[in-house]
Amino acid sequence: MNKFFTALLIAILAASCQGAGADSSPLQSRIDSLEKKLAHTYKPGLGEFMSGIQVHHAKLWFAGVNGNWPLADFEVHEIMESIDDIKAFNTDRAEIKQLPMIQGPLDSINVAIQQKSDTRFKAAFRLLTSTCNNCHQITSHGFNVIKIPDTPPFTNQDFGKAK
Repeated sequence: MNKFFTALLIAILAASCQGAGADSSPLQSRIDSLEKKLAHTYKPGLGEFMSGIQVHHAKLWFAGVNGNWPLADFEVHEIMESIDDIKAFNTDRAEIKQLPMIQGPLDSINVAIQQKSDTRFKAAFRLLTSTCNNCHQITSHGFNVIKIPDTPPFTNQDFGKAK
C-alpha cells in the first residue's frame, strides 16, 4: 500500500511540475528582460564617489575650523557613507582593498568633533588628508594630491557656527 501512495505522490508531483513548466516561459521572458535592463542600469564609478568625497572633505574642513560641529559631524558621516557606497558599487576595483586605512583617521575626526576640539580636529584632518594621499600612492593614483583647502568649495554656504 505504501508503494502505491509513493507512486501516486510521484505522479502528482511530476504532473504539477509539467504544468508549472508550461507556465514558466512568460516568467522567464520577464526575467530575461529585467536582467537586460539591469545590465544597462547606471552604476556610479569610483571617480564619481571620490569627487563627492573631495567636496565633503573640503566642507568638513571649513565646518571644523569654524566650530560648526553639527555640520562637521554631517560631513564626516557623508564621507563614511560614500566609502560604504564604494564598497557596495565598486567591488570589481582593486583599489577598494585599501579603503580600511581611512577608518582610523575618520574615527579620530569623529572624536575631535564630539569633543568640539579645534586642536584635535586639525590634527585628525591632517591625518585624514595624508591618508588619502597615501592611498592614492598605493593605488597608482599619486598624481591626485589632496590638500587642506584654502578656499571654501561653495560661496553660497555659511560655514560658521550653526545659529
